Amino acid sequence: MKKNGFCEFYKNLYYGKSVKRRSLVKWKLYHGSGQFTIFCIVKAMNDSDQLEIIHSAFLQQAYFREHPAYIYGIAGSYAEALDIIVEISDRACAAGMDGQLIGFLEKQPQ
Repeated sequence: MKKNGFCEFYKNLYYGKSVKRRSLVKWKLYHGSGQFTIFCIVKAMNDSDQLEIIHSAFLQQAYFREHPAYIYGIAGSYAEALDIIVEISDRACAAGMDGQLIGFLEKQPQ
C-alpha cells in the first residue's frame, strides 16, 4: 500500500527549542524535502531498540515512501535530540514506566 508522505507524526510531537516555523518543518519532512539542521526522533526499525535519532536527509530514501517513519520529536541538532529523549525518559520514569519509552508514548492521551 503506497502512502502519500515520507513520515507520520506523533500527535503530541516533541520539538527542540531551536526549531522555528514548525509547520514548515513538518511539511518539508512529510514531502521529503531536505533540511540541513533537522534531526528526527523516530521509532526504532529493529526490535531491540526503542527510539532512534536520524538526520532528516535519511527520510528522503525511497524506502520511506512505502514504509513511512513514525516521528516522535523534531530537533535542530543532535544534542537537542538527545535532550528530547532524556525529557521523554524522565517523563516515563515519573509515570512509573522506567525504560518503557514507546509504551509511555503510546499510552499518553491523544
